[in-house]
Amino acid sequence: MKRGLRIVVATAIACLLLGLSTLTAAPAWAMTQIELKDLSYTHCPEEFTDGMVTAGSSQTARCYMIQGTAVNPTGKPVINADVFGRVYDANANPVMQNRNRLGAIEEVPPGESPFKIRISVAANQPEPLRLEKFKAAGFTGKVRR
Repeated sequence: MKRGLRIVVATAIACLLLGLSTLTAAPAWAMTQIELKDLSYTHCPEEFTDGMVTAGSSQTARCYMIQGTAVNPTGKPVINADVFGRVYDANANPVMQNRNRLGAIEEVPPGESPFKIRISVAANQPEPLRLEKFKAAGFTGKVRR
């Protein structure tokens, strides 16, 4: 009888804890995955390049615009989609150490749409650049930051 009572009490406690956790849990917002395709890059226009240095140093940098097509598979716009990817120089060295988030797209409408993001690369890293594993993710509703 003691064993049966312990099982009943343990089950009741587990159900109570599960019920309480659903009352206090924040709503889960699923991130929408955005495919990025037809990627290319160009040098930035002059107005973007005056006095550029890489983050945390006095090393000069070059400015590039990465452009392509964003594919939003949902019927709703995606707001502030974070862009992730890897960029390598001509020697296969990463141009952004320990950094996969490269920027953001303010709004991605449903379907296919063009996008551009700006990146800075140390001036001593040779071209051509190689763009790999690019994708974006965001929310279909407004998110507080």
